[in-house]
Formats: sequence, C-alpha cells, structure tokens
Amino acid sequence: MIEKFVPRSMKVTALLPVKGFRNAKQRLSLLLSAAEREMVAEAMFRDVLEQVVRARGLAGTYVVTGDDRVADIALSRGAKIVREPAENGETAAVDFARSRLKEAGHEAVLIIPGDMPLVRAEDIERLLAQVPEGAAAPFALLVPSHDRMGTNALLLSPPDIIELRFGYDSFSYHMKQVSAQGLPIRFIENDRIALDIDEPKDLEQLLAYDQGGEALRLARRLLAGDAENRRRSGGL
Repeated sequence: MIEKFVPRSMKVTALLPVKGFRNAKQRLSLLLSAAEREMVAEAMFRDVLEQVVRARGLAGTYVVTGDDRVADIALSRGAKIVREPAENGETAAVDFARSRLKEAGHEAVLIIPGDMPLVRAEDIERLLAQVPEGAAAPFALLVPSHDRMGTNALLLSPPDIIELRFGYDSFSYHMKQVSAQGLPIRFIENDRIALDIDEPKDLEQLLAYDQGGEALRLARRLLAGDAENRRRSGGL
C-alpha cells in the first residue's frame, strides 16, 4: 500500500528495486554455486536496506518487488512494499513504483539498487544534501558506476522527470535524458555507491575493502577455502 505523503518541506523517498534472490547474480556462476549466489544477493540487500533506513532526512523507504522473501525482509526493517505484478526487469519495476509514488504525492525519489554492499548511511545523506530547500523544483542527480557504464543511484524530482533505462551504458543514456529536459547535468562520484556486484571482478574489488557488512563477510567466507584454485582457473 502506498501511503499519501504530505511534505512540510521537500524530502526524498527511497526506492529500492529488488528481484527474488533465487536466480540472482547469474554472472557470478563461475565463482559461486546457485545457493551461494542466493545467499550473497540476500546479504547485499540486507546491507543496503540497513543503511537506507539509518539515513537521516528520508521521507520513507519503499521496496518494489514481486518476491515474498524480499518483502518480508523489507517489512522487518520498517520499509514499505510496492508489490510488482510480475518481475519484468529493473526498469519496469522502477517505472511502476515511481508512478505509484508520484500519484500518492511523493515529490522526489532516491533510487538505490539492492546490490551495493558498501553503501553507508552517510553516503545517502550526502546525496540528500543536494536537494534544493524550500519549494520543489525539477532536478536530477546521478551517481555512476566505477566504469561509468551503469547508473548506481538516481535522485529525481518529480519521480518521473526523466525516462529510465537500466542496463548497459545507462549512465550515458540517463545523462542525455537529463539534458533533454533542460536540466543542469548533476552527478556525484562515490566509490562505495559505485561498486555494485554483478561480475567476478566486482567481487574482487569488494574483497579489497577492509570494512563492510554481511555481504563482505559472507564473500570472504565463501571464497577463502579455494582462493588459490580460483586464481589458477582465471577467477579471483
């Protein structure tokens, strides 16, 4: 259920698109079994959600999903659910949810995927600090992935100010959409937000960090036993 939002001053609603864990992260299959990938996907979502709900200044947190397990975890941390009718990909999920949020009066959304295990509450608060004070004004703020091929966070007001298309080269696409709306180009680079886990090289980057949450600890445990074999076979 989408709650009506009546702002006193403009705030931002967090929106996390999360699909079911069972078939997640197929590109990690060279390193992890299906069961291990499921565990890692869930751990990453828990890490991201924990930091989002801790962040100060959000009007609320919503998770768009069609999966019962994801919904149960989200509800247990105080997030609200936008129930996706069917899993048709990240773009379709976000489009569905942001239209519902806009209809309910939410002026701005911060779209944060659930596979960025290093993100911290302070990273989110730095993004929120970019929101103009006072009356709502159209704006868009983007955070790219490390290679600038992906878009790892978007702060949008109104929620549907630009057309979205996640996937390959999405950052360039979204920048063009911002320009097409006549808005100034705004983006912030943040190393922790920039790291999402899709491929073996992403896990390698994750393991290089000293501090992290449940996903980092799990990845270390899963990969520690046969790290040498993985290196010899071209993995980590």
